[in-house]
Order: sequence, then C-alpha cells, then structure tokens
Amino acid sequence: MKIEIWSDVACPWCYIGKRRFESALAEFPHKDKVEVKWRSFQLDPTLPEHYDGTELSYLSERKGLDPEQVKGMFAHVAQQAAGEGLSYDFDSVVVANSFTAHRLIHLAEESGKGAEAKERLLSDHFEHGKDIGNTEYLQELGTSLGLVAEDVSAMLNSDRFAEDVRHDFAEARALGVSGVPFFVIDRKYGISGAQPAEVFASALEQAWAEANPLINVGATDAEACGPDGCAI
Repeated sequence: MKIEIWSDVACPWCYIGKRRFESALAEFPHKDKVEVKWRSFQLDPTLPEHYDGTELSYLSERKGLDPEQVKGMFAHVAQQAAGEGLSYDFDSVVVANSFTAHRLIHLAEESGKGAEAKERLLSDHFEHGKDIGNTEYLQELGTSLGLVAEDVSAMLNSDRFAEDVRHDFAEARALGVSGVPFFVIDRKYGISGAQPAEVFASALEQAWAEANPLINVGATDAEACGPDGCAI
C-alpha cells in the first residue's frame, strides 16, 4: 500500500494531521507493508524568501483577516496541537517561503531521510521559531540529518529539485487538491484535512481489504454452520 501525503511545512494543520495519521498507522496490523511518500505543496507561493512581520501580521495584513479572529484561530489550533503532543508557539513563528525547504526534503529522500526532514522542519517552524527559508539553517539541518554537507550546499546554491517540487504541485492540481494536508491511498482514496486518527484507521483497513481480498479455497458447499443451523 502506498500513501502519498501532500502538505506544506508552513501549514499548522499539516503537522497535526501528520501526528494523527501516524497514530493510526502505528496500530495498523500491516504497517510494515505501507510506503509513505511526502509530497510538496505551498499554501502561499507568492511569499518572499523572508517576510518582515509576524504570523499575526501576515495573516491580517496580507490575507485580510481580522486580527482578533486570527488570535482565536491560533488558540484553537494550538489547543488541537497540544492534544497530539505538540507545543505550538505562534508568537515565535518566522514567516518564510517554504519552496527551498521542500527541495531539501527531496534531497533527504534520496538518502531515506525524507520523513525525518519533514518532521524536523515542521517542529522547528511551529515549536522552535526557526526560519525555514534561511539557507544557513537548512544547511545545518541537512547535515544534522546525516546528509553530505557538500550535497546540501550544492542543492541550496542551485535549483536542484525545483522541478520535482513543481511536479508535486502539478500532481496535486490534477488530483483536485486545493488544501492540505491531503492523503492519497493507492491513488484511489483521498482524505482531506487533519482528520481524527479513527478516520485514518478506517481508511487504512478499507483500502487494505479491497487491495487484498480474502480468497476462499476448497469446495464452497462443504459442511458448515450458519444462522439457520448446521449442515447435516
């Protein structure tokens, strides 16, 4: 079973959805046969590499949202995050373009470290106030994950993986994805948003059952018991 997850490292619900999905996957009996692939998505591709302002000012000034409404949203999201063991600090969030961070995830994926890169970026962005658009931070993150420092530097100083990231964007559009997180199971089932773990668990079971139907062997008319009694 292959599960592709479109998300943005600058999306607070994406981290919450990641945790809820992981909770369901941890209890899934066939988890060892599940491949998880992280796909890139950007909520705001127009963001400059560095935005001079807070998350509150970004949402209120650039998106036109009422500041008090935004504060209420922050409180609600932080509460939901806490329920998944996450400690969001919206006051410290550094607003930045996530495109290069997505390229780093693609580089890390080559060494089997894509999931680790995704986790670190989300945690650093929402819990630790790191600047995900800063190349020095991304260089340090890449090497801390065990990537070759020269490879990280070469990626940061080029457009490597830019087309891969854009390809993810294009695939999302083709699938009709307009918001994230968005989970796709075997290109057949789509799950939108940070659903409860129970929803993910149910989808995993259903997808597995359909992909691996039970095959009856032997005669179908052999003696057996049913609701109306037993065969004689």
